[in-house]
Parts: sequence; structure tokens; C-alpha cells
Amino acid sequence: MEHITSRKNPLLVQIRKLAAGSGRDRRKAGEYLGDGTKLLEEALKWGAPLTAVVVSEGVELPELPPEVRAVQVPRDVMETISPMDAPQGALFLAKLPDTTPPDRLMGERYLVLDGVQDPGNVGTIWRTADAMGADGVLLVGNCADPYNPKTVRASMGACFRLPLWETDVEGLCALLERSGLPLSATALREDTVSLEQAELKRGAVVIGSEGRGVSSELLSRSGQTIKIPMRARCESLNAAAAAAIVLWEMARRAEA
Repeated sequence: MEHITSRKNPLLVQIRKLAAGSGRDRRKAGEYLGDGTKLLEEALKWGAPLTAVVVSEGVELPELPPEVRAVQVPRDVMETISPMDAPQGALFLAKLPDTTPPDRLMGERYLVLDGVQDPGNVGTIWRTADAMGADGVLLVGNCADPYNPKTVRASMGACFRLPLWETDVEGLCALLERSGLPLSATALREDTVSLEQAELKRGAVVIGSEGRGVSSELLSRSGQTIKIPMRARCESLNAAAAAAIVLWEMARRAEA
């Protein structure tokens, strides 16, 4: 194991850039950053393509593949590179996966996020989609970077297990047509049906941003619009809460 004490070390400088930078910075580097011992365990369990692991002094390093760089730093140095206010003692770098969608989707149930900009929400929805048996997540519009450290942390390992792709409206609709999957949206329209009446056994369902909902482009392409039943005095739900309800209902229908 290497021991690094200089805060100006190139690896530590790179970690700071990945922690604070944009999705463009991560794409340019070809790597993303994860933090926390639990997330590191998940990354190793599911074979994430790690390139380096950094731990604080006193933190036990798990067994790593031989090609992964192992580094130990003092606790005060870890505090300067971790994106967390209270570092958990471990960080890792991993190769950034390709988020280009395949030519055809082979599964039955997908969730589409349209302009969901909060990294925590995107990560939480990714985690929920994995738990509820969805076959993948697709991002369109100006969504949060799926490999922002906050998104990765909120996914709780789903980022290593469940595929996620990024595309635009035209690309999404062409992909669904080639795959024979209908598109639905959680939005209000004259023909909107309540969630319990919707056809959800197979297809893709769009969850829009909390600020503007589903875009008009996707709404016009959706064969079905869905309303989640709630008290009249409540206007809307958090995107992650709405996604959880829809994913639960999709899973229930698939098992019926």
C-alpha cells in the first residue's frame, strides 16, 4: 500500500476535481468518485471497475483486485478530499461506464426521468428501481449527472447493478418503438387514468421534475397518462416518492 501525505499529490488533486467538478469533467477524466466503506464493499461485491482506493489511517483496507491502486492518507488529508462533511474513511475511483442506450431494450419495465435535477433524488430513484425489479432507468432532459458523488452515494450500490442510460426525447422514443414498449407519463391530461387503472405490466413510465413536471415533448409522445391518487389538498409529490409508488405498482402488476 502506498502512503501519501502531501495534499498536492496528483491523485488527491484528481479526487478533488472529480468531487467538485461537473459531469463534463468526469467524462473527460473517464472516472467517477465514490465515498464510504459500505459503498466500497458494494463496488467490490458487484465487480465495479475500480482504479484506486484511498483509506484513512486506521481504516482496514479490504482485499482488492491486483490492478487497483491502494493508498493510505492521514485523517486530516482525507477531510480535504472527501465530498462528505464527515468522511467515512474510504474513497474510490472507478472507470466511468458508457451511458449510451443499447439498440434495443430486452426487459419489460423501465423508468424514465425527465429533467430531475437533484442528484439525491436521481440516486434514490435508481436505488428504488433496482429494489422494485425494474430493468433499467433512462435519463432525458437536463437531469443530474448520474455519476455525481451525491448520486452515487444515494444509489446505495444500485449504480453497480442496474443499468442507466442517457438520451434525448427522439432517441428515447425511437428506442422504445424498436423495443415494442409503450410510453406512459405521470401527468394530467383529459384522458388521464388513475394509477390503479393504468396498464403497467410492461413499458416505460416517465417521472418529471418537481418544478415543471413532464415536458410537453414527452407528454405528446405518451400513449397513456397516469395520476397518483392523493388528497385533493395535496398538489404533488416529491419525484422520488412518486417514482417509488409507480415502481411498486409496476412490480405488483408484473407478479399478478
